[in-house]
Amino acid sequence: MTSGGTAEMPKKILVIGSGPIIIGQAAEFDYAGTQACRSLREEGVEVVLVNSNPATIMTDEDMADHIYIEPLTVPVLERIIERERPDGVLGTMGGQTGLNLLVDLEKMGILEKYNVKAIGTSVESVEMAEDREQFRDLLSRIGEPVLPSFAVETVEDAVEAGRKIGYPAVVRPAYTLGGTGGGIAQNEDELRKIARGGIAASKVGQVLIEHSLLGWKEIEYEVMRDGEGNVITICNMENLDPMGVHTGDSIVVAPSQTLNDKDYQRLRTASMNIITGLDIKGGCNVQLAYRPSTMVAETVGEGAGYDDEGSMYYVIEVNPRVSRSSALASKATGYPIARVAAKIALGKTLDQISNAVTEKTTAAFEPALDYCVVKIPRWPFDKFPGGDRSLGTQMKATGEVMAIDRTFEAALQKAVRSMENGRGSLLWENPDWGGEGPPDLLADDDRLWKLTAAIRGGRTAESVSIETGVDPWFTRAIARIIGMEHRLLGEELTPDLMRCAKRMGFSDAQIGTLGDYLPEQVRTMRKDWGLKPVYKMVDTCSGEFEAVTPYFYSTYEQENEAIATGRETAIVLGSGPIRIGQGIEFDYCSVHAAWALQKSGVESVMINSNPETVSTDFDTSDRLYFEPLD
Repeated sequence: MTSGGTAEMPKKILVIGSGPIIIGQAAEFDYAGTQACRSLREEGVEVVLVNSNPATIMTDEDMADHIYIEPLTVPVLERIIERERPDGVLGTMGGQTGLNLLVDLEKMGILEKYNVKAIGTSVESVEMAEDREQFRDLLSRIGEPVLPSFAVETVEDAVEAGRKIGYPAVVRPAYTLGGTGGGIAQNEDELRKIARGGIAASKVGQVLIEHSLLGWKEIEYEVMRDGEGNVITICNMENLDPMGVHTGDSIVVAPSQTLNDKDYQRLRTASMNIITGLDIKGGCNVQLAYRPSTMVAETVGEGAGYDDEGSMYYVIEVNPRVSRSSALASKATGYPIARVAAKIALGKTLDQISNAVTEKTTAAFEPALDYCVVKIPRWPFDKFPGGDRSLGTQMKATGEVMAIDRTFEAALQKAVRSMENGRGSLLWENPDWGGEGPPDLLADDDRLWKLTAAIRGGRTAESVSIETGVDPWFTRAIARIIGMEHRLLGEELTPDLMRCAKRMGFSDAQIGTLGDYLPEQVRTMRKDWGLKPVYKMVDTCSGEFEAVTPYFYSTYEQENEAIATGRETAIVLGSGPIRIGQGIEFDYCSVHAAWALQKSGVESVMINSNPETVSTDFDTSDRLYFEPLD
């Protein structure tokens, strides 16, 4: 059923949703599930959906042929399977909830009882990726570097593993999402506490005690594979924060900015070997720790991958399903990962699936980016000011924003403006810091502003990098932004200076603050000088083929690719990042507004900054602008 179209395509599929929104599992799974349902129905498949969340587009009546708003439990799923008699179950679109339920249905014999197949990635492959010991064994078999670690099921075994590995030690529970139950232990007492919680949080009562790679780079590859073994990488992403901060809590940049080509290809090859070794059929997220040869760090245990220049890496973990990173990669590249994965689950191969953005190429073409994407998480500390604001291996973000521009500096500043967290720009400094700047550069929700304030206060980019582990490439970029701040403070505002500032992502309000003008005055001058943004298209192929799905971002260059259609048009303003009190329900409303306009014959234009949502899907509206809502 899942091998490259050689078996009969299933006619009826049960899709398992992800349930309620929680920290670590948010709108990205509504997006993935919605796209999967639509993709399956495009192929003439009858879709049965079960989910318990009423706020999502996924549970809307148009998304599936049969929708059950029911608790996501094994007994409920069995009753639905007994009633609907689907040919297959798709459990890789509903986050960890869907994945765990798929494994339970297989283990309890329910799939076999009703002659139902797990379509796409098999349960065996899921277990191999999720079970820490099985995954270690796989890496050893395929020759990928294995970090010194022990899979344990008791606190005492965890303590023994800690003695062998040394401290700090990382605790990673099996079968959890967002690092739930994990942490970094600095000593035996901390290890006992974290291991106890991790074992309790794990679906199978198992945690991995792992050597710490604090300070190493974290690199992710989003990979796609079909049932015939064809593999492509869709996007590689680089965390601005080093290892020790959960990727969901880290600023992420796509494509990677600091890898040389040799190491990029090494890590890409490793990711493709892993998805092949796991026999994944669909999408997969591979997370790697990487230490470049130029990085000063202590030597770690045997088993890392070295090249002749001394660079090394370790494989951290794999998500054998769509993830939050998958949503980001989809929006960053214009490649609809969940849509393609759903068709692969039916047995189609990558070359048989059309690229919905170009309609001229196939899903077998790797996306090419001629721009830079920056994601910044949105944390809930405005609602919980007394909470622990430190960032570690357990994810705390409730949502995220994404920005696109030609340079990292411009995309970073756009993303900051999208966050709606009261900061507004990188000019913000915490009043509690006083005139001496931030008291520390520890990882928390203010870390980006701490880095900026430290450099603004006279620290060198290199010294900040040594203290934090943030690559000098990024801290030097922040230093360039601060250099422009100094120019705007000290020089007369001219067309050339304003153009340089706009190309670096400075808003009219920032320029006004630094140059002692009102934002309206800056805007008037800018327009008088003919400095207006143009809009470039996200087309998956760096302009090699024309896109039929208009998806735009602004930049200060010459050629404009967003040509007005002349039709009657209405703009739908999206709701920005998900946060406590403003969740997925407003994305639901935005999507329905766009659809209603289209049905009325009006061109719908969506503006939003949230990469997790259905509203920013490539085909929800007639035109999409990925921009800050300001």
